[in-house]
Amino acid sequence: MLRITVIGAHAEGGDPVRGEKVFQYCYSCHSVQPDETNLQGPNLYGIVGRRIASQEGFSYSPALRAFAQQEERWTEDRLDRYLRAPYKLVPKTSMAFPGVEAQDERADLIAYLRSKDGAH
Repeated sequence: MLRITVIGAHAEGGDPVRGEKVFQYCYSCHSVQPDETNLQGPNLYGIVGRRIASQEGFSYSPALRAFAQQEERWTEDRLDRYLRAPYKLVPKTSMAFPGVEAQDERADLIAYLRSKDGAH
């Protein structure tokens, strides 16, 4: 039996294969392919560890730009909190997505995004 250890607000050891399925929530607005341009949302290739609101060529909402002044980078913990409830972490964000409630799905999604960082 697989046991997931919870550290902070996210589960360590998410499964990127399952996370690719969870990414189906995101794919209509976001890409994780390094050579694709931004869609309705910014390209998420290399998002884990990236400076917040820094994707070249994307026009971020004032709310996310203000959040980027307070928080430097998308850490796994910060992504977990944002993916759970975007409007709670960044009030007035323009991302029209209610969030991913299930902690294991968020861990899997973050593992998938982490696998799309150019180092794999």
